[in-house]
Amino acid sequence: MDLLRTFVKAIDSGSFTRAAEAVGRTPSAVSLQIKRLEETVNSVLFQRDAHKLQLTAEGRMMAQHARRILALNDEILSSLRQPNVAGRVRLGAPHEYTASLLPDFLGKFAQSHPNVMLEVTSDLSKNLLRRQQAGEFDLVIALHDGATAEGGRSIHTEPLVWVGSEDHSGHLRTPLPLVLAPPPCIYRTRMLNGLNQMGRSCRIVYLSSSYNGISAAVQAGIGVTVMAGSTIPPGTKILSEREGLPALGQLELRLHRGMASKSEALFRLEDYIAGSFARSAPQRGQMRTGD
Repeated sequence: MDLLRTFVKAIDSGSFTRAAEAVGRTPSAVSLQIKRLEETVNSVLFQRDAHKLQLTAEGRMMAQHARRILALNDEILSSLRQPNVAGRVRLGAPHEYTASLLPDFLGKFAQSHPNVMLEVTSDLSKNLLRRQQAGEFDLVIALHDGATAEGGRSIHTEPLVWVGSEDHSGHLRTPLPLVLAPPPCIYRTRMLNGLNQMGRSCRIVYLSSSYNGISAAVQAGIGVTVMAGSTIPPGTKILSEREGLPALGQLELRLHRGMASKSEALFRLEDYIAGSFARSAPQRGQMRTGD
C-alpha cells in the first residue's frame, strides 16, 4: 500500500519532490520506493526527463489499478473502524464543489461513517476562511491564488478555464459578456485582470453568488465565465486562447482545520476529502473544448 500510495502521489503532484512532501519522505526515499515498485511489477512505470514525469503505457495501466486498490483499501479500513467514530463536523466549501464533486465524496464518507453528522455550508473561499477564524467551521476547503497561498494542507491544483455555452457563441461578442460572482471571488479577480492586461473590452451582464445560477446563465448563452477545471457543468464547453481569451493559470485547493478542532471524525473527514480529490478531481476535469 505504501508503494502504491507514493506512486499515485508522484503522478498527481508531477514530481518526486512534491510527492515526498505529501507522503512525509525525502525525494531520494520516494525515488527508491518507485524503483522497488518497478522491480516488483517488472515494468518501467515512468519516462523520466528533465521537465516532468510521464507515465509509460505500463505506468498508465498500473495507475488505474493502484487508484482502485487504494480506494478499496481505504474503504475497508473506514468500514471496520467506523463504529468508534462519531460526532459532528462543520465543513465549509466553495459553492462549485458542494454542487459538483462533494456530493459524491461526502455520500461515500457518510455510508462508511454513519455516526458522523456533517454540517456543510457554501460560500466564497475568502469568506469561508474569515468565518473559520470566527469559529464557525471545523474544516474548510478553500481556493488560493498561487502567489498568496499559505496555511492549510494542499490537496489539489486546479486549472482555471474559460467556459461558454455549447449552443451559443457569446465569446465572439464585443464587448465580451461576463457572468461572474461578486467580490471577493478569486475567479472574478483573475478574469478581470486577465482581460484588462490583454486589452479586451468586456462588460458584466450577469451577477450571482450561486454556482447553479452562474452555470444556468452560461448554459443559456447569456455570457461566459471562468471555472475550476473539475467543476465544469454539462451544457458548457471550454474556450481556449484561440478564442481571444487570456490564459488564467491555476489555483491551489487547500484544507484548513480549525485551531480548536481535534476530533477523530474531523481527522477522518480531512483525510477522506484529500484522498478523494487526489483520486477523482483530475478525471472529472476532462471536458470538451471549443475546437
